[in-house]
Parts: sequence; structure tokens; C-alpha cells
Amino acid sequence: MYEKKPVGLGKHLDFIILDFFILQISLLLGFLIRFGAEFSDRLNSYALVAAVFGLSCLFVSVFHEGYKDILKRGLYIEFVELLKNTVFIALFTALWLFIMHEASSVSRLGIGYSYVIYFVLSYLIRNLVKLAIVKNAKETRGSRSMIVVCLERKAESFLERIKENSFDVNIQGVVIADKDMKGGKIGDIPIVANASDAVEYICRSWVDEVFIGKITNDDMPEFTAKLKRSCREMGITIHTMLLPIGSDPENYVAERMGDFLVLTQSAAIVTRRDMAIKRLMDIAGGLVGCIITCVLFVLVAPWIFIASPGPIFFSQQRMGKNGKPFKIYKFRSMYMDAEKRKEELMAQNKVQDGMMFKMDNDPRIIKGIGHIIRDYSIDEFPQFFNVLKGDMSLVGTRPPTLDEWEKYELHHRRRLAIKPGLTGMWQVSGRSTITDFEEIVKLDTKYIDEWSIGLDIKIILKTVLVVLKRDGAQ
Repeated sequence: MYEKKPVGLGKHLDFIILDFFILQISLLLGFLIRFGAEFSDRLNSYALVAAVFGLSCLFVSVFHEGYKDILKRGLYIEFVELLKNTVFIALFTALWLFIMHEASSVSRLGIGYSYVIYFVLSYLIRNLVKLAIVKNAKETRGSRSMIVVCLERKAESFLERIKENSFDVNIQGVVIADKDMKGGKIGDIPIVANASDAVEYICRSWVDEVFIGKITNDDMPEFTAKLKRSCREMGITIHTMLLPIGSDPENYVAERMGDFLVLTQSAAIVTRRDMAIKRLMDIAGGLVGCIITCVLFVLVAPWIFIASPGPIFFSQQRMGKNGKPFKIYKFRSMYMDAEKRKEELMAQNKVQDGMMFKMDNDPRIIKGIGHIIRDYSIDEFPQFFNVLKGDMSLVGTRPPTLDEWEKYELHHRRRLAIKPGLTGMWQVSGRSTITDFEEIVKLDTKYIDEWSIGLDIKIILKTVLVVLKRDGAQ
């Protein structure tokens, strides 16, 4: 029988409950420091803030990954994460009190004292609790006996990684499946068996669990199948490694698909919660952007039509997430024959290999209004309709045209592992000054690999500054 480890919020429920009580104690101390003997006259105000603090703690626990890898974090990382946690609680509390029109009825100084006390107390108590948990886990390693089965060439690094990241098991021995090394040692762990007598050793020894490394049929035909079958027959828990040493476990997830248990690999694995937050940001930004677009239409539409009679909006087919085509919209900043003249101007393209098209002093741009709306990225505003519709995101990668897409090599396609965006890492890192398409691909893939809600917010703020400064505008 094996006790399944909790996942999600349940994995760190102890720290969440601990933070809740520390927050309430901090509030009490903060109000006592602020009001002293008059505290009894402020009970209604105190009760209101106590309830809001409780909601804040719950909200931040759900929507901020402040407890991820908490047992592995050092003092500095813990300081930073706790500071973020405190700021988020403060923002949620302030927003709630403002919306409910209660901000003026509570003591801001008392709440301020509470945040300071919470940060200091939580930092000290968290680190003490973590030390106690890790120490206890190391002292009680003997409560679960594990045998590791692996190949000789991977044994040392394999065992090291298990010991570093698993405090609750005691590795009693290792079975080297492809060599007879019985009687030797790897570090301080004895080699207890080889492929021929592994089952017999497990049967006659104290073994709670067996961890089987990445051993394919090419390495040891039928060995792992026989070992698993024998362990199941003995009722021993079996762990089978799915990922090779050196792979990034954050890009893999085990899940059900129909009646099958599958190992899913992607360029980036994100939580449903994070995607919901990103989509909410897109909807909020899309609504605001669409309103601004309507105002801009009134201002620029007559000017565009007078300078170059024709449609005010320009639409073009682009390639979206994973190659799904969609129609993009912009304010028209070029003359009506711009697409036809593009082939004539390809020799002046600044981007190597024609993977994108950019040139200095593009003659296709409408004189006057065309340069103005491009300098300040006004032509991009109709894309907020694409964002609201769901074809694009506020932040992502630049969507390629159909002819650019057809030139893509395998590694270029990784840019489209996410929705294209109004702005992105490339746009805030130089815009038109970066003319090497491979450099653009590197920036886009860097964004995909390192994606977070915080990174999106940072890019959005940088985009505003870039547009206002007109950096790299063409």
C-alpha cells in the first residue's frame, strides 16, 4: 500500500494554514500597538479587517504560486517570495476595502503595522519550520526502504539526484542491471544485486519500494517487465522513471487521455489557473483597447481616406497558434498597391533570408498620416479585436504571414507554440534594430520557455515606454 502525495494547494496546506494564523496574530498585534487601551473601541473595525485578511490569504494562496518548492528555497529566495506574498495580500486588502467603501473606517496605520509584523514573523517561523521538517525527514529516512535499479553508466548521477530531492526515503541499495558489480559501492550506497538475482534479493530483504531507472528493451530485453511483474506479485510499490536524466521535468506532465495514461511533453507546461489569468488580462486589455480603437477611428479615418482613398482597415491572413490561420486587422498605413509592390522591394529587405520584411523609408507608407500612425503604433490598435476574439493575446510572438510561414524550418515553428501577441520579447528588445531572424526566434523561444504572468506585465509596461519613445519604429 502506498500513500499518494498531495498535489496543488493540498501539497503545502500546512504552510497555508500557518500563514493564515500568523496573519491574524499580526493583525491583532498591529491594532494593539496602534490603539493600546482603546482597542476595545475598535472591535468592529478589527473584525472587518480580520475577515478581509482571511480572504486575502486564501486568494493569494490560490492565484500566486508562493509556496512552490518552499522546502528547497534558501534564505534569500524565501525573503523575495514572502515579500511578494505580503505585497499581494496588501493589494488585495486595499482593493477590497476600496470597493466596499470601508477604506475610511479602518486604521491604515494599524494595518501597516500588521504587514510589517506579518513579514518578520512569517519569515522567521517559515525558516524554522522548514529546518524542522527537513531535519525530521532526514532523521526518519529509515521509515521507507528503497532499492534503486539502473544502468551502470547513469548510476552515480541518478542516485545523487534522488538523494538531493527526496528526504523521505532511505536508499538501502542499488541494483546495476547491465553489469555484475555486486559487493561494490557507488558513493556510500552498496550494490546489492545484478539483473539475475535482483528479484531474489528484493524478495528476501526489507524493501518497501523499488525505483526503476530509464532502462529500455534495447538495454535489457524483458528485464524491466519481469522485475515489475515480480514486484507487483510481492505487493511492493514500484516507481518507474519516465524522463531521462538531464530533461526538464517542468515540460512534462502525466495525464489521462481516454483510457490511456500518457506522458505529455510540450514547449511549456502551464496551469489552467495561469491561462485563465492570462485570458482575463486579454479580455480586460482587449475591451479597453477596442474602446480606444473606436476613438482613434474617428480621428484617423478621415485623414487616411483623404491621403489614400480606400478602406480604412487593412486585413491580412496570418498564422496563429500551431499554424492555425486567422485574419488580422490594422489601420491601413500603406497605399492600396502595397502588397503588389512588396516583391519589387525585397532586395532592400533588412531581415536576412526574407523570413520577415522590414526596410528603411518604405515608399509604400502613406505620406504624413502613414508615418505618424506607424511611429506611435496606432496602426496596431484594431488588433485588440483579435485579442478580444481570442485569435491573439496581449503578449506573445509576432504572427507570420503565409509566405513567411512556408519558409519556416523546424525550429522556427516553435515560435507558434503559443498565441501570437500584440507585443512580445522581440518588440521590446529593439524592434526594427534586430534584423537577424534567428535572433528574433531566440527571443521568442526565450519568452515561451520563461513565460509567467509577471513577465507579461513587464513586457506590457516596457511596450508602453518603447512606443512613447518611438524606439525602433519604422
